[in-house]
Amino acid sequence: MFLTTTGSFRTDANGYLRTASGQILLGWPANLDGSIPNYPRATSEALEPVRINVNQFSGEPTTRIELGINLPATETEAGSLGDPLTQSIEYYDNLGRAETLEFTFTPVLPATGTSNQWSLEIADSADPATIIGQYDLEFDDARTLGGTLLNVGDVTGGPYDAATGILTISAPSGPIDINIGRPGLNEGLSQLSDIFAPFNISRDGAPVGKVTSVEVDETGLVNAFYDTGTTRTLYQVPLVDIPNPNGMAAAGSQLYMPTPESGSFFLWDAGNGSTGDILSFALEESATDIANELTELIRTQRAYSSNAKVIQTVDEMLQEATISSADF
Repeated sequence: MFLTTTGSFRTDANGYLRTASGQILLGWPANLDGSIPNYPRATSEALEPVRINVNQFSGEPTTRIELGINLPATETEAGSLGDPLTQSIEYYDNLGRAETLEFTFTPVLPATGTSNQWSLEIADSADPATIIGQYDLEFDDARTLGGTLLNVGDVTGGPYDAATGILTISAPSGPIDINIGRPGLNEGLSQLSDIFAPFNISRDGAPVGKVTSVEVDETGLVNAFYDTGTTRTLYQVPLVDIPNPNGMAAAGSQLYMPTPESGSFFLWDAGNGSTGDILSFALEESATDIANELTELIRTQRAYSSNAKVIQTVDEMLQEATISSADF
């Protein structure tokens, strides 16, 4: 294993990141979720060549949906039509395919007055005949909490957690957390006025995308950027700390090798321990101390002048000795 203080890396024909002299960058591989396992730090055995497949495709399945919809309070009054209201939300399955969740809100009509209650059914486009979630919703009509969720009853499907405002459904691709809001708070679902309005609907996940660029951030994480706008962590490049850097063996091209004189190395996360950050797309400043070099230059020049003066004096003395010998 070679060490270097600077490095410029480009992908070769096989996708490996190499320096201009042909050395391959080493790093720790990340898990599929982008996390870095707890690798041993006093050995290089877990390090692997950093390989980027520029033709690599990747998708991210949807695991969470934020559901912000206002339901019309007038629809729960006695004598209303009671027509169901629907909202479709697209999500991505484990293979990057686009699927749709169909949310159907049906008002509960009382004989008199207002019920402030709705029935929510959730169906999936992968199997529209099957209801994967059914819930009873009740909204508050108090003076200060009017329009906020009061109660959520789980009829079928995953549970609702009032502490987080999340109900979990089991879609064909796996569980999806749907945030409908917490009781008594102005978030998620609401029931006000006579307007059915989706005002804040979002979800995570992404369709299949292709790698467009790769960057190493200040912590050493090698991130791949896709044309879908998503980012995925592939590796982490550690920084090396050695007790005696001057004891390393130079191998040329700014490469060094640990030796018994340099001591044992330790691999740090960039920015932690005794190491600094990694700075991408930058040139290293010169490490030369100009004042010290000028001082040494003056000393060398003075030493040279002194030695030249000594030689000149000796030469003149020899000339005098030669003339005196000739006269004799």
